[in-house]
Amino acid sequence: MLKKKNLILNISLVAGLGLLSSVPPVQAASLNDMEIQKQQIQQKRSTINSGINDSYTKIKDLQGKQQTVAEKIKNLSDLITKTTSQINDKTKEIDETKAEIEKLKQEIIVIQDRMAKREALLKERARAMQESGGNADYLEVLLGSKSFGDFIERVGAVATIMDADQEILRQQEADKKQLEENQKSVETKLANLQTMLTDLQNMKNKQNQQVAELGELMKQLKQKEDDEHEHAMNLKEQEDLLAAQQQSVQQAINLEKTRQAELAAARQRAAEEARQRAAAEAKERAAAAAAAKAKAAQPHKSQPAQLHKSQAAASTETHSSSSYTPEPRQSAPAVSSGSFTRPAAGYISSGFGARWGENHPGVDIAGSGYVPIVAAADGVVSRSYLSSTYGNVVFISHSINGQVYTTVYAHMSQRLATTGQVVAKGQQIGVMGSTGESTGQHLHFELHRGEWNYAKSNAINPVGIVPL
Repeated sequence: MLKKKNLILNISLVAGLGLLSSVPPVQAASLNDMEIQKQQIQQKRSTINSGINDSYTKIKDLQGKQQTVAEKIKNLSDLITKTTSQINDKTKEIDETKAEIEKLKQEIIVIQDRMAKREALLKERARAMQESGGNADYLEVLLGSKSFGDFIERVGAVATIMDADQEILRQQEADKKQLEENQKSVETKLANLQTMLTDLQNMKNKQNQQVAELGELMKQLKQKEDDEHEHAMNLKEQEDLLAAQQQSVQQAINLEKTRQAELAAARQRAAEEARQRAAAEAKERAAAAAAAKAKAAQPHKSQPAQLHKSQAAASTETHSSSSYTPEPRQSAPAVSSGSFTRPAAGYISSGFGARWGENHPGVDIAGSGYVPIVAAADGVVSRSYLSSTYGNVVFISHSINGQVYTTVYAHMSQRLATTGQVVAKGQQIGVMGSTGESTGQHLHFELHRGEWNYAKSNAINPVGIVPL
């Protein structure tokens, strides 16, 4: 079965066609009906073309959105580059600050050693003062002066010693304060740098997240654009099918007009022939009556009997020789009576209806080697082309007893019928193959009561209608 992965649009494709006028069992649809069908196809073509234009408008809009997203991604990428540079700068400053801290640690060791020495000196002086009873040593120095001048000198010395002690205390306090300030300064600087680094890293993470979100949005926009392109291509393919079938309907109208003209001419010829035969018969009857009257008037004369001889016409048949072709492994099925005939020899490998969780809109006839495919009924080829899913496929439209039918012949290895060609029931139109979405050599055959459409809603089970 064909699996159409694209968007399914329930757009009917009218396929009503007139048939060969030489086939008595086939009754063509009326010219009025076919004209209506042609108008319906034109209306649906207009709808599809409008859909194609809408798709192109959406594609243009999606491309504009992609351009906007691309610009945002570029701006964010520039910001990320700038943020990364700032992070590198802050990291460098942190490394420098850490080096400064290491240097400060060495200075702290020196300061702490100096402070320890001063503290030891102060402790020693305090111990001496305790042993001498406080400031007694200073009094002894002063009272032991020998003269007033010596006293003045001793007073100056004591003052100098006391000033030195005070200086030691001031230096101790200054060193301690400097140590605390230096430690606090570098710790604050390092903390600020680390905070700024964290903020920058968070900013970069957020920018990267925004780029990722925009990238996902860009991916979605591109996917939507791809889907819209595919949708537009599907519409274009349907428009092509509609255009082809509109041409085939017009051809059917022309064929029907020709058939009606030929029928009228044949009726005129038949009427003229009947008139001529009636005149000849009347003339013969008049001649016979005159001869009988003359014979009755001359009873004693013997008249030679007039013999009316009939002549038989003999016909001979001539057979034209055809060029040699290799003997196929399979022969085309015999053309059966009725409206339809079997399209190919082989066995039914898959029936109509549910299959693998999906609907199979036709039957598969499998065979090996060279297997001819023939038209199941008289009709006109509405489309013959290579499809991505059907492979080599031929659509034929029929009008049988006033009912329009469409037959589909898919996955053929070779197509022998062209678009617009009038074909007779049993005429070869291709060779069985495995093209398109196919897993082995077979003929995928569909029968639609009415026109073929993308949803295949008109598909019917051919079994019981077509001899399979």
